[in-house]
Amino acid sequence: MWTSQLHWLLRCRDGCNPFAQTGRSKLQNKRATVNQQIIKQMRIRAGAENLLKASSNNKVKDMVLLELSYVNSNLQLLMGELEGLNSSVDVYQNAQETTNIPVIALGLKETKEVDFSTAFKDLIRDHYNENGNSFEDQIADLMDLRQACRTPSRNESGVELLAKYSNHLPLVESRFFAPNRPTGIFFTWYDSFTGVPVCQQNLSLEKASILFNMAALYSQIGTRSNRQTAVGLDEAISSFEKAAGILNLLKETYTHIPSYDMSPAMLSMLIRLMIAQAQECLFEKTALPGVRNHFSSLMKMAQEAAKVSEIYDQVHQSMIQTPIKDNVPTFWSTMSQVKTNHYRSMAHYFVASALLDHELGPSDDEDQQEKTLSQVYDQLPDKCSPLDILKRKDERSRMGKAHIRRAITGHEEALRIYSLCPNLTKLDALQDILKASHMRTLEKYNEYEDEEEFADYTEAPDIVSKTEHKAEMEVPAAVKVKVIDFFQRLGPLSVFSARQRWTAPRTVQLVPQDRDLGFTLKGESPVQVVSLDPLCPAAADGLKEGDYLVAVGDTDCKWMSVGEVMRLLKDVDEEGITIQVVSMMDSNPSVPTKSATFSGNLPKTYSMICLAYDDKDKNSKSHKVSKKSSFLSWGLKNKLKSASTLSLPTTDQSGTMPWNKPCRTFPSSSSYNESLS
Repeated sequence: MWTSQLHWLLRCRDGCNPFAQTGRSKLQNKRATVNQQIIKQMRIRAGAENLLKASSNNKVKDMVLLELSYVNSNLQLLMGELEGLNSSVDVYQNAQETTNIPVIALGLKETKEVDFSTAFKDLIRDHYNENGNSFEDQIADLMDLRQACRTPSRNESGVELLAKYSNHLPLVESRFFAPNRPTGIFFTWYDSFTGVPVCQQNLSLEKASILFNMAALYSQIGTRSNRQTAVGLDEAISSFEKAAGILNLLKETYTHIPSYDMSPAMLSMLIRLMIAQAQECLFEKTALPGVRNHFSSLMKMAQEAAKVSEIYDQVHQSMIQTPIKDNVPTFWSTMSQVKTNHYRSMAHYFVASALLDHELGPSDDEDQQEKTLSQVYDQLPDKCSPLDILKRKDERSRMGKAHIRRAITGHEEALRIYSLCPNLTKLDALQDILKASHMRTLEKYNEYEDEEEFADYTEAPDIVSKTEHKAEMEVPAAVKVKVIDFFQRLGPLSVFSARQRWTAPRTVQLVPQDRDLGFTLKGESPVQVVSLDPLCPAAADGLKEGDYLVAVGDTDCKWMSVGEVMRLLKDVDEEGITIQVVSMMDSNPSVPTKSATFSGNLPKTYSMICLAYDDKDKNSKSHKVSKKSSFLSWGLKNKLKSASTLSLPTTDQSGTMPWNKPCRTFPSSSSYNESLS
């Protein structure tokens, strides 16, 4: 045991801390444990339901129904426990955070370990005709990288770790995953909100889940930031905007992922949530130096607060829609509702302060104040204009008190909603902020209280939201990082991929005749044989037009250019030299009719999208090259060929051979599968 842990520590990567004992890691471990218990109960339920359908014995049916009720009760308890874990926002907050309202972080999606070793070695042996055991280190590096991504650090290094694995996945997919060849590798990921497992053989679920975890990690970085400093607020703003950008990238790229936490509706809600929290931090940054007790400054802050309230109201409306409300924690929708009322009340408080504390004086710019006030209101009560409110003291006082009353009502509503949510009442900092805001508003009202105006029922108009700094989605540069293909020794992906098919390497003996080998090399790596003289010794030994050179003697040349291969062949003596070549085969895959996705350990099968291709791309008939009167010598360049083609002995001087056509590619097939309810 200690040996395996030591081995893992030695291979541990930057951005990963598998043995961290922070509150966040403990919470993630609890979430993993609950996920395992949920899948166990779902398996029991699936078995009981199958038995209920198959049995005709009434006594057995009664026993099964009793068992089902017990299992469903357990599932409800586990779902509630998972919701409580998703509501534990306090562990993500900055330790010094006492004066700011808590923000919400996304939890990381959990996954099972995956063993690539056997499947990849078999494919390397059968498909690439290489020794799979020689790639043990590369396979181990890939598996270590994936394992490290399960426990990323809550910083940029952790994000870079996830991005590195994310950018390796397309390379791995091209090497080992073909639509017509199942690998036997299953990727299992758990829904971040419900714990329902989803299992797929293709890499779409894997790639989407890694992107989701990158966004979740950025949201956790944002919640951890110290929002009492300008630097911390900038970090929080940037993190929430990046989280929104990655979620939007996920939404646009993967539209049929069977896990509901990555459905378009859920992702749209999460994007709004991240943008709302970024806008909230922008508001806090504006207020950080203190709000100037000046008419225009107070009105500006009122509209900024109204903007935050407006966005949180949109978030809340998204959260209460079916079926989102059945999947997100109640805590989240309640928190967004509390913030909607809180920031709306703050907006009314700022307007009231501007109207009650700042009368229009001789030195004030009347036109500017009128313009400012007219922009705050979308609609004023009848027979009331911005200039009337500014110039008439009684009207100004009446409107100011109306805003104070509406602010008090809003703060009381926020406190009422707060008291109804058990998970919210655990956040003492939130309660203190709500109570302090309420008391401040009451004190302002008491300063201008007049018993004679007790019957004044003037309703304060809504405040138009406006911001000078709008939160925007941002896709971080870390999403695209350069990586080196673990399996580049297999050759260039343009030829040596899981989608292509080629013959086993053939050995051909090259014997020059008058320093002519009888063919020309063309193309990028790997180089290709063109203009083959059908009467040359190489052709007689099995060399074919369009073959790719993979080795010269004992030297692997899959990645070599034409010039590099020519240097290996330049000094061939009369005894000749052996080369290894492969020929491309028909890569048209047979279309599978079904694709299965396992959700909650239950298979759900759907028809696949048919793979389309152009009939014009069907295999062309082999072309024969006529014998020419003479060959070009080694040292000359064929001026009639392209600049990238260097001349080996050739039987064609036109250079217009059709064998270097690009291989046909197929659209990747996907099936939309709904998660098990």
